Amino acid sequence: MQITAAMVKELRERTGSGMMECKKALTEADGDIDAAIENMRKSGLAKADKKAGRVAAEGRIAIKISDDGKTAVIAEVNCETDFVSGGDDFLAFVNEVAATALENRPESVEALVELAIDGGQTIEEKRKEMVSKIGENIQVRRFELMQLDAGKFGSYLHGTRIGVLLGMENGNDDLIKDVAMHIAASRPTCVTEEQVPAELLEKEREILIAQAQDSGKPQDIIEKMVDGRIRKYLAEITLVGQPFVKDPDKTVGALLKDEGAEVKGFVRYEVGEGIEKKQENFADEVMAQVNAS
Repeated sequence: MQITAAMVKELRERTGSGMMECKKALTEADGDIDAAIENMRKSGLAKADKKAGRVAAEGRIAIKISDDGKTAVIAEVNCETDFVSGGDDFLAFVNEVAATALENRPESVEALVELAIDGGQTIEEKRKEMVSKIGENIQVRRFELMQLDAGKFGSYLHGTRIGVLLGMENGNDDLIKDVAMHIAASRPTCVTEEQVPAELLEKEREILIAQAQDSGKPQDIIEKMVDGRIRKYLAEITLVGQPFVKDPDKTVGALLKDEGAEVKGFVRYEVGEGIEKKQENFADEVMAQVNAS
């Protein structure tokens, strides 16, 4: 069957694939557009599976807050390059993921990616379709839901790489934004000392004791030294103990007390944190892509 330009155009519009790929698919399907689409989807899934092992340490963070202001979500979706992370299709997908998580409140990423988005596709089906179309590994990495009984949510996005979701009681918009900006800059682990995991504190104490014992000082002096260093450590990792970035003479805790406000919780995401990036020579990387095309 003759493959016409109109047939290729229709298939391109329906799949978003390149002209030559569409022409090849139509030829193999003997001009049957629906069969060509099915074969391209199968091929796309295979391509997505092949790319799944590649490091995806770039991406974007999206934050969504419910209309009633009681629920919010922060989500991270990764890709391989800055170029793709700034594309409209990728940004739309990240926002779809966050909106779906907010609406359905799944318990895990595995449950989230099986949920349907616009058009009836699941997030996982859409992800694999995008991998095939864009040519990069894309992963829905993580999300976190927060709920408030009282107070309000606020958020802050620093450029394209850092996002903070914050819940505060008795705080105005300016205060919420200032504290969210502080969290983005200062990386606190939790709000108060009471929220510091016991195992984290015990590990730090063991390290400090080992360091102090090398000093040769008496045990009672060592204990006092360690107690002092633990207090300093807690001030460094807790939000309320940190010096406020806009006024270092005042802690965030003192700022909140002056305003009569209380931080109920926060989540800070940084794109790609904890993912080991593969270092490659740029020229070699370009040649590898050329040879693979």
